[in-house]
Amino acid sequence: MTLISSVLNWLMKKRIHQIELFKKYPNEVQEELLKKLITTSKSTVWGQQYDYKSIKTINDFKQRVPISTYEDIFPYIDRLRKGEANILWPGEIVGFAKSSGTTAGKSKFIPVSIDSLEDCHYKGGKDMLSVYFNLVPDSKLFEGKSLVMGGSGNIQEVSNTTFYEGDLSAILINNLPFWAQFVRTPSTTIALMDEWESKLELIMESTLDHDVTGLSGVPSWMLVLIRKVLEKSGMNTLNELWPNLEVFFHGGVNFDPYKQQYQDLIQSDKMQYFNTYNASEGFFAIQDQLHSDDMLLMLDYGIYYEFVPVSEQLGKNPKSLSLSEVEIGVNYAIIISTNAGLWRYKIGDTVSFTSLNPYRIRITGRTKNFINAVGEELIIDNAERALHIACQKTSSQIVEYTAAPYFKGDEITHQWLIEFVKQPENIEYFTETFDNALKSLNSDYEAKRYHNLVLKEPLVQVMPEKTFYNWMKNREKLGGQNKVPRLSNNREYVDDLLKML
Repeated sequence: MTLISSVLNWLMKKRIHQIELFKKYPNEVQEELLKKLITTSKSTVWGQQYDYKSIKTINDFKQRVPISTYEDIFPYIDRLRKGEANILWPGEIVGFAKSSGTTAGKSKFIPVSIDSLEDCHYKGGKDMLSVYFNLVPDSKLFEGKSLVMGGSGNIQEVSNTTFYEGDLSAILINNLPFWAQFVRTPSTTIALMDEWESKLELIMESTLDHDVTGLSGVPSWMLVLIRKVLEKSGMNTLNELWPNLEVFFHGGVNFDPYKQQYQDLIQSDKMQYFNTYNASEGFFAIQDQLHSDDMLLMLDYGIYYEFVPVSEQLGKNPKSLSLSEVEIGVNYAIIISTNAGLWRYKIGDTVSFTSLNPYRIRITGRTKNFINAVGEELIIDNAERALHIACQKTSSQIVEYTAAPYFKGDEITHQWLIEFVKQPENIEYFTETFDNALKSLNSDYEAKRYHNLVLKEPLVQVMPEKTFYNWMKNREKLGGQNKVPRLSNNREYVDDLLKML
């Protein structure tokens, strides 16, 4: 074992002990954390507006501070981007993570403070490794290079203030300590390039000769890189090129639709796939079991969590639940208060709990990405589980998909645009299998599909190769944390994609 591996292993074991403590005392850790956040921010513009000095209890906090969307806090973020300080958080803001669009179709700019960078994002990355090494003690991950796919960013100067603006992964890479450069590839210069396709070529060329032991990134974009690497190298599988490859740390989208493709391209018994939940707003959860991809909610990252049942989120004053009040199997919208100054912020993701001791979650979708044309309340989790079943039964594999309601006269159905890497022999059987799987997973959908009275059988449209890639390219959404929208209650994305046929 190398010296660096020995030191890192010691630090990781120490951290595992700390994780065990918050697993044992989760509610106490969260309550103390909220008190610290409020005390730290009492003199900010936001803290003074909501009189943080007089907040004594969690109920005070919930009654005093409203649940916010990006649109609600945009005026405060706009002031930060113009160079003002001490608006939402007293610490230095080092950058703004550029995230997917708001309802107005523009990008969101999420503040990243020194505190959130160190105590949340980097801590999450280190914990990901700590948990992995704890589960795989004979790992040789640090004896090679980790291939990290990130987004792009640029330096902004406003009112004598310099900050970094771009994809969260770019902000993280730009602020990494010097020693981290020795264990990752590609170089920072290549990793932060703006033009995606040129960057992809350079990543491929600069990485081929390395001993890559780990991968990290969004599954859809990493798959594009892997196929290019195999084409360039002339190899059939990635483990022929990188025989010591042992793990893929993934996040951003559900891995299930991609898993079989990865297993076909990396034919190694030792290969592990680790699920993480990190977003522009924070690093939230890490898979902590080898054979289950639900994730441990990380409770000491400077984030206080609340949860609103999805069934109640559209009400005028939805009641939020603290961690101690949640139940297994209920679909919740996540509300966070953070050490970057996001206060009772609705991030737009939905989760359900799979365990309450410790608290483990599974991502179920987005609060705005669903189909509810006739009361079927179809969410992404339903869709991806059903697609997985249909693919298994028809020996097919999906690259990308999206769906929306389809109205033809009095008839209503769902139109699914699906691009396959391996098409089913019989698309009618695939559709029938998919439809039956949806019925088994969603009782509201099943009720609306009864005898075709309200909702007709799904309409599956097979899309040509690279349709979604070219569509994302046209929208300047290649790479980084950009994701294909899965479900929508309107036809904006579906109609735009159909124009490409």
